[in-house]
Amino acid sequence: MKESPIYSKTYDLVLWLIPQVIKFPREHRFGLGERVTQRTLDFQETIIAAGLRQDNDSLHLLHCADIQLAQLRHTLRICKDLKLISIRQYEHVAAMLVEIGRLLGGWQKKLPHTGQAEREPGGARRFVEQQSR
Repeated sequence: MKESPIYSKTYDLVLWLIPQVIKFPREHRFGLGERVTQRTLDFQETIIAAGLRQDNDSLHLLHCADIQLAQLRHTLRICKDLKLISIRQYEHVAAMLVEIGRLLGGWQKKLPHTGQAEREPGGARRFVEQQSR
């Protein structure tokens, strides 16, 4: 697997986010906290799997990762609205997610779309952002 900045950025996200989730109040730590942790780790695993694939499955995995990233964004927004993370923490993690999203989008554009229908620019990210307005 060729090392890409998305791997290190995702790893940094995991390292930053897990200690924040551990600080959640007990009533949210085992529900919402576990969901945040699981979504983050699932995203990381999907990115790693996409990097190890050499065929058209990597495009499908990157599309799945795009969806997972959008789900993580909204889950973290709920955490902010419930005051489980501060505005400053939310700004920090949102900036991390934006950077990871840019890297993910660049990776998707770099792959050939042979045998695949062309996706609308922005994909799942745009759809979810439109729904949250």
